[in-house]
Amino acid sequence: MTTLANTFGIAARNFTAYPEMPNARALVEYGVRVEELGYDSVWVWDHMLLGVDPNFPIIDSLTTLTGIAARTKRIKMGTGILVLPLRNAVALAKQLSSMDQLSEGRLIMGMASGWYKREFDALGIPFEKRGKIMDENLEIMRRLWTEESVTGEYMRHNISKAVMYPKPAQPQIPLLIGGYADPVLKRAALNGDGWLTYFYRPADFKKSWDKIINFAKEGGKDPSTLKNASQLPIMIGKSRQAVEADMMDWLNKEWDFPAHSDCSRESAIMGSVDECVAQLREHIALGVQKIIFVPYKYQADQVETIAREIIPRLRAK
Repeated sequence: MTTLANTFGIAARNFTAYPEMPNARALVEYGVRVEELGYDSVWVWDHMLLGVDPNFPIIDSLTTLTGIAARTKRIKMGTGILVLPLRNAVALAKQLSSMDQLSEGRLIMGMASGWYKREFDALGIPFEKRGKIMDENLEIMRRLWTEESVTGEYMRHNISKAVMYPKPAQPQIPLLIGGYADPVLKRAALNGDGWLTYFYRPADFKKSWDKIINFAKEGGKDPSTLKNASQLPIMIGKSRQAVEADMMDWLNKEWDFPAHSDCSRESAIMGSVDECVAQLREHIALGVQKIIFVPYKYQADQVETIAREIIPRLRAK
């Protein structure tokens, strides 16, 4: 079983702010470079359509990961997160099992039910049913990956004696569920392999993680099997004071913070290497297993400094 404890990934910039466009080939080279630097995993964002004015051009998450998989050997690849209800469950099960075969078992999938209604409307998916679709899609994919023959009637699928081979290279592709409402945390505990969160402060992370642990216990699932990962923005400089204004400007312009969640700009890791290490240790001390760094504007010097000066100290504890 894949373990996430004491592992460190990094986000890739597959979306930009218009008029800048993401560069597909540069994203693959980025994946190659962060593998060389020793990151455990590389993570991409997922949307079909994002924004109006401003809008955010985005290169498809799974296409990007396939390109990176073909050029790398060790680094794991994840989505933070994939909007699962927007996909056909059977087609996605086939695509992910094929990607896992291509990468020799390196997928870690973050998945969520989505929040952007315009995107659902454009794809003809009922937004108000996204939670139900999410749960059914999870069940269908799991069954296709693990059972010899699958039969079942679902809201959008009538499956009769479906046989899907090859199965994924891993015995089980880890599926981390993203989101913040209690029903989502329960889904992460019982229907997924754990939780993937986004821009949480340490205490807020612990509050929701404790809920997930309790949901697992109540549902008869061993909470020690659950995994978690936290995506955190980071900017390293001379001091927190020296970088804070630039970091907050970037977070305000390019990032979304759902109104009723604990996602917060105050989660940003900022300052000198020493200051950043101290802040990150607070997250690990409260139960974060895997940290996924979102480096300031994906600048190369930030990516290098995290790999060479931050991660070794976190691993050494």
